[in-house]
Amino acid sequence: MKGLDRRALLGAGAGIAAASALDWTAFAAPAAAAERGPNGIEMRSDGSYATVPLAKETISLAVAQTRVVPVELGNVAQGRRANVQHMLDVIDMANGFSGPKDLIQFHEFPITGYRHVWNLEDARKIAIEIPGEETELLAAKAREYGSWIVFGSYVRDPDWPKRLLSITTIISDKGEIVAKDWKARNLKGFFPGGRELFTTTIYDVLDEYVERYGWDHVVPVIRTPIGNLFTSSSQLEPELFRAAAMKGAEIMLRTASGNFNEIDIRATSMYNRVYSTIANNSASPENRYYLADSNPGHVGIVGPDGEFIEQSETDFETLVYGRIPIASFRARHRQPIVHSELVMPVFDKYRSPYGPNLIADYQPTDTEDAGRYLRSKSRWPQ
Repeated sequence: MKGLDRRALLGAGAGIAAASALDWTAFAAPAAAAERGPNGIEMRSDGSYATVPLAKETISLAVAQTRVVPVELGNVAQGRRANVQHMLDVIDMANGFSGPKDLIQFHEFPITGYRHVWNLEDARKIAIEIPGEETELLAAKAREYGSWIVFGSYVRDPDWPKRLLSITTIISDKGEIVAKDWKARNLKGFFPGGRELFTTTIYDVLDEYVERYGWDHVVPVIRTPIGNLFTSSSQLEPELFRAAAMKGAEIMLRTASGNFNEIDIRATSMYNRVYSTIANNSASPENRYYLADSNPGHVGIVGPDGEFIEQSETDFETLVYGRIPIASFRARHRQPIVHSELVMPVFDKYRSPYGPNLIADYQPTDTEDAGRYLRSKSRWPQ
């Protein structure tokens, strides 16, 4: 995909998002009240989905390709403050010459940065709390411009002591925190040397998560005046995004750090006929722990046909601008067509190599410990 023709976008005008070519009105059914099944999932069964009234016909958004700089353990407060200040500066730029933006999205770790040598204790020290000083600063900027702000971060939550969470936060244009979406699951068997991530995801403590928050929050679709939003820092999990689309997600807000798979992003949009964004970090010369060009860049906005509407062509810091005709899109959009009766018997029999709840009773202390522990729990032969 690196051979795609990309346009320089920093300071460029907004791109016009193309609506889905398929006319979904043929599948329309009378709107029905959202149904809550025995598992508490709010979802309709007639092709429609729950919404709130839109604030405008078309929304303008910016996806930020910005640096990733890990805070120093010896000076956490100053490091986080510097990273947040950079985010605030970028929000100013996004709302500058090219006009106001309804939504501005950052990558997975713009506040804390990331280092692979951090253990659980280290990472919890650098993690933020939500709400906290950092979110208050971002909320003030959201109110200033009337922009929704989306970003990922390591998070400490007093309701989950001794855990490290990876959360994508949505702050509304009124400065309100409207979503703190947990990462659904971590990739396993992906990293070299047998290392694994030790953050706590929904899948890792599934039973307790559902007991506290309910099944509807496992795949949370956030219904807002700028569209139905679904956030995720998970990669290569098509069933997760299919489920979100079935629940009415219209815009998939994807975050990454270091790399992502373009086919994954594009296919998600094409199969589900939805919009997607992907926010990844830029090359980061300020980061003294990694080479500046380690898998940076190429953020973008994808249309319902699976094609990039806009995409960055540089590895360095930039902003990608786009517009989504959300009202006309919603008028004809329906849930994806899935012949679930054909495949559910197979899904019911399938078992992944790693079951849920694996760190409910044991919290790995670092990536090596996580690797050893998870390998011992595999349901597939090693």
